[in-house]
Amino acid sequence: MSSALQSLRDKQGPIKSSYRSNPSGALVTLKATGFLNASSITCKLSAGSAVKEAHKIAGLHPKAGGPDPDISGELCSGDMLLDALVACAGVTLKAVATALDIPIVDGTVTAEGDLDFRGTLGVDKQAPVGITGIRLGFDLHFGEREDGKEVTEDEVESLGKLTERYCVVLQTLVNKPELNIRVVGRGGGKETEGVLRDVVWQQKA
Repeated sequence: MSSALQSLRDKQGPIKSSYRSNPSGALVTLKATGFLNASSITCKLSAGSAVKEAHKIAGLHPKAGGPDPDISGELCSGDMLLDALVACAGVTLKAVATALDIPIVDGTVTAEGDLDFRGTLGVDKQAPVGITGIRLGFDLHFGEREDGKEVTEDEVESLGKLTERYCVVLQTLVNKPELNIRVVGRGGGKETEGVLRDVVWQQKA
C-alpha cells in the first residue's frame, strides 16, 4: 500500500465513521461573498487567504479530510463553484444596472450551497453527490440619479430578471450543458522502448 493511500485512509476513515453514526455531521453549507462598488463593473470576492490562493490550488474540503484552507491555501471545488457564481452574477448585475441607469453605490453578493459529504465520500449510496440547493442574494445600496428620480420596484424587478437571464454561470447551472468526459492514462506498467501505452475511458454524460 502506498504512503499516499495510507495517509488518505487515515484522514478519511474516522470522518466516514462519524458520518455513519451521525449523518447530520456530514451536512455543510458552503458560502461565497462578493462586493460591488460604484467605480467599475466588477465584483471583488471576499479577500480571505484561502480565496487569494483559490486560483492556484484546489484541495479536499476539511469535511472530506482536507486541511484548514486558511492555512493551506487550498479551496474545495464547491467553494470555487460558488465563487464563480458570485463573481459572474455580480458583474452581470452591475452591467445590467449600468444599462438601466440604476446607480449602485455599493453592494454585497452572496451564494450559499448545501452539500452532504456522505455522497462524495461513498458513505451512503442514497446520499446525493454535489450541491443540492443554492441560494443567491444581492444586498444593494442605490445612489441618487442626476434627475432625482428614485429607483422603482419595477426597475428592481427588471434588474433581477435580466441578471438571471444573462448570468453565464447561473444559466449554466439552470440549463445543464452537454458534457463529455474523457480520461487518458499513460505508463503505469512495463512498456516496450519507443512504444507508449494509452488507457482511455470516455463517456457522454
